[in-house]
Amino acid sequence: MLHNSALVGDRIRAPKHPKLLAVSSGGGHWVQLLRIKHAFEGCEVAFITVHESYRQQVPDHRFYVVNDANRWDKIGLIKSTQRLSRIIWKERPDIVVSTGAAPGYIALQLGRILGARTIWLDSIANVEQLSMSGAWVGRCADLWLTQWPHLARPGGPHYAGSVL
Repeated sequence: MLHNSALVGDRIRAPKHPKLLAVSSGGGHWVQLLRIKHAFEGCEVAFITVHESYRQQVPDHRFYVVNDANRWDKIGLIKSTQRLSRIIWKERPDIVVSTGAAPGYIALQLGRILGARTIWLDSIANVEQLSMSGAWVGRCADLWLTQWPHLARPGGPHYAGSVL
C-alpha cells in the first residue's frame, strides 16, 4: 500500500506536503507563532504577519505582510481582509494556524471558506479571559486552544499545554 503517494504510470509521485499558512499580528503573537513552528515540520509553510522586519526570522519560507488593524479601524480591517484574501487565494492552504489577533482571525475565516483546516492558539498573555478574537474564533476553528487550563471549556477552547 502506498502512503501519501500516488502511482503515476510506472512512477511513484513523491508524497504531498500539506500547505500551511501561519498567521499572526506582531509582538507576542509573532513570538508565540515562532515558538510552535517546529510543529510545522513536514509542511510547506508560508508566514503572514504585520511587520516586514520579521522576514529575516523565517528566511526559508514564503513571507507576506498585511496591515495591522483592529475593530476600531474599519478601513484598516477592510484593507487587511482584501490583502489576506489575495494571499489565501494564491496559497490555497490545507491548514491555517494563528496565534492572533485580527489578521489571524480573518485568515481563519477565509481559509475555512476555501476548505482549509483551521487552528487557533489563544495568546499566553490572556490570563484572566480569552482574547476578543479568541472568543469569537470558536465557530470557525477546527482546533481551538488556550494556554491556560482554567480557561478551557468542554466545547472549547481546549487546553493541551502552553508555549511559555
